[in-house]
Amino acid sequence: MSVLQGIVAWFADPAHWSGADGVPMRLGEHIAYCLLATVLATAIALPLGLILGHTGRGGSLAINVSNAGRAIPTFGIVILAFLVAGSGLLPITVALVLLAIPPILTNTYVAVRGIDHELRDAAEGMGMYGSQVLRQLEVPLAMPLIMAGIRTSAVQVVATATLAAFVSLGGLGRYIFDGLGQQVYAEVAAGAILVAVLALTVEYLLSKLQTAMTARGLRSGQRDDPMAPKTTATPA
Repeated sequence: MSVLQGIVAWFADPAHWSGADGVPMRLGEHIAYCLLATVLATAIALPLGLILGHTGRGGSLAINVSNAGRAIPTFGIVILAFLVAGSGLLPITVALVLLAIPPILTNTYVAVRGIDHELRDAAEGMGMYGSQVLRQLEVPLAMPLIMAGIRTSAVQVVATATLAAFVSLGGLGRYIFDGLGQQVYAEVAAGAILVAVLALTVEYLLSKLQTAMTARGLRSGQRDDPMAPKTTATPA
């Protein structure tokens, strides 16, 4: 039997679609890990990026430190957290959160700092104070790049959450690790396909959410709008 035939047979087997090791259960576990990590990373990086971008103080240092963290292998973080905290949800959550923070933080900072200063001056001239300028001007204009950072982080997290199986958790990575251990390569390929499909689905759904949360004048085809943020750096 060829690998392709083995993959088809694996997906066609009803046993792989029910029970604790079935695709629905593993998919739900994988989504739960990803959702937890992405929400935590957003809760940390988004406010920090907004504050740094709004004030312009300490932003470069924070971004450089955050981006330097990308050089640290996620697998190494999982191993270190596993040695410190033992098996369970903590090691993979820490690793995924650290992986997800840089794109969100960088994009948020760049988006806010890139907004035309004349718009800020005009808002202040209308009587807006700092927090009002941030909420009513900067956040709406920065939203496209902010959402792009969240999309990037979410897709990276989906792909990397397969490492949860390494610390005795579930998720779609269970098929990959178990398949490698048993030399059942059809199962390995099936797990990889499921992860890829989930990543593409997340990318698609978040792209739709990004469009919905972006002001109409900033959407594709209206980039010449004078209210559009003028970024001065390349986002993650």
